[in-house]
Amino acid sequence: MSEARFSIGIDLGTTHCALSYVDIGGSDGEQVSQQVLAIPQLTAPGSVEARGLLPSFIYLPHASELAAGDLDLPWTAEQEYAVGEMARSRGAATPIRLVSSAKSWLCHAGVDRRAAILPNDAPPEVARLSPLEASLRYLAHLRAAWDEAQPAAPFADQEIVVTIPASFDPAARELTAEAAKAAGCGRMILLEEPQAALYSWIQKSAGGWRKQVRPGDIILVVDVGGGTSDFSLIAVLERDGKLELHRVAVGEHILLGGDNMDLALAYAVAAKLSAQGHKLDAWQLRALTHACRSAKETLLGDPAIAAVPLVIASRGAKLIGGSIRSELTREELTATLLEGFFPRAAIADRPQGRGRAGLTQLGLPYAQDAAVTRHLAAFLARQRAATADLDGFVGQLPDDASFLHPTAVLFNGGVFKSDLLAERTLTTINSWLVGENAPLARLLEGADLDLAVARGAAYYGYVRRGQGVRIRGGTARSYYVAVESVMPAVPGLQPPVQALCLAPFGMEEGTEAALSTQEFGLVVGEQVRFRFFGSSVRRQDEVGTLLEDWEPDELQELDEIQTTLPSEGRAAGEVVRVKLHARVTEAGTLELEALPHGGDECWKVEFDVRGGAGD
Repeated sequence: MSEARFSIGIDLGTTHCALSYVDIGGSDGEQVSQQVLAIPQLTAPGSVEARGLLPSFIYLPHASELAAGDLDLPWTAEQEYAVGEMARSRGAATPIRLVSSAKSWLCHAGVDRRAAILPNDAPPEVARLSPLEASLRYLAHLRAAWDEAQPAAPFADQEIVVTIPASFDPAARELTAEAAKAAGCGRMILLEEPQAALYSWIQKSAGGWRKQVRPGDIILVVDVGGGTSDFSLIAVLERDGKLELHRVAVGEHILLGGDNMDLALAYAVAAKLSAQGHKLDAWQLRALTHACRSAKETLLGDPAIAAVPLVIASRGAKLIGGSIRSELTREELTATLLEGFFPRAAIADRPQGRGRAGLTQLGLPYAQDAAVTRHLAAFLARQRAATADLDGFVGQLPDDASFLHPTAVLFNGGVFKSDLLAERTLTTINSWLVGENAPLARLLEGADLDLAVARGAAYYGYVRRGQGVRIRGGTARSYYVAVESVMPAVPGLQPPVQALCLAPFGMEEGTEAALSTQEFGLVVGEQVRFRFFGSSVRRQDEVGTLLEDWEPDELQELDEIQTTLPSEGRAAGEVVRVKLHARVTEAGTLELEALPHGGDECWKVEFDVRGGAGD
């Protein structure tokens, strides 16, 4: 593999993908030569345009729907689907053939993410893709666009940084890494999106960021994207006369973002149509949802536009003939998003659950409470002790504080193109601070809400080479594996489990650790299950810490792995004495190795959903 010339950052977003790159040789320190790739894509049948964003949509046309050459791209004439702008626009009229929100499905533990399940409500005659395959197709399109634009610097030879939500669990991280490697990202690492946004802010300041923050600052990154709401806290320290940034907390996985807002807008427009005598069926409502997504982006992107027209086709009708017309106004957009998703909340407020039916359709596990502000209040309260043991922060937070007090806020995600939503969020945060006699949080301005994540990812790849400032983070949680206790059989009682710490909070990528000298029993030759846990609040645990019990909100159970480990000539079901070894890969995924006493074998269990493990 040749020496990399560029650091490439890829934002693999729920609604858009973007690619930025830094010329490694043409940059010096924090003075960076950075650009954004214009991505060729179909905008209509037979029409290709290069745009800064690639909408994260795939359209699967009927065999007779398009003419020969309608799906041709500069690098291929054999593709049978559309990716990007044409997919989004055509799919708004025929949603049963549109793959969307693949990123949200990729982190849905309740489905087989390798199975062809998208579009999830398509009829049997429509071809389907797996969330993994959809992600691979977006990445493959970006690779082909890059190779077309930079033939002298092949994509496979460059440093690639792919971004993920900070709240992605190990399984979703591993699947993203797998898709990236399959798309040709040979030198690939993962980076959390809120960190990427902060890296972009740092790079854009051209060194001026040091004048905008000071030691003792706590930066709250609020990232509301197309599929998730992500919160991160980054502390500013001073060591040896230099400022350092440390990521000290990330939020839980919250499936709440632009997708929810699109649906809320669609229901608001549907109610207006119903009052006019037009009742929409499920197919039309889905088409209206996609139309509202486009209208929302138009309104958020241009404050001068007062309304966007909407056209909803009747069942079996063409787009114009027999269609229903309406519009989405700025007033409707503001009322729905502001009061529905960013209501004024108290710091003591928490997300509200609701009674659920015993049976439900299979779909994405959206957050039950749509209020981003209440989720944010819960996050800050939960992370009250996040800086308690950090140099320079001991004793900084008053004993009677009910939440961690941020001193600066950075917004990310297309939702915050609306100044009104950003102002409401900052005003709400500051009302909490005023209530505890804390200084107001200031806004860190200058973020590019569409391209910040891709730009920050590319800059991070450059920083990893020893240039610029690096945010110290490591693993976003502490991770544990369940160890079953040995006890006599008791009717109706399952053996209790202990939780063994594999990786403490902040364990750096590319590091590994032996889990003490204690030995455990590993069952080989028959199907077993490995249970894993994560914690965003237990920061005191070290590698090898064995927990006998814990509070319900301290550990959250993650995906389990069911597998049969190779018996290597041993009897099925034999228990092998092993020592354990944990490793955080350069890509940011976790591996657990079991090394037998007095033997050369090695069993490896990866934190993924492949249902298998290898030696």
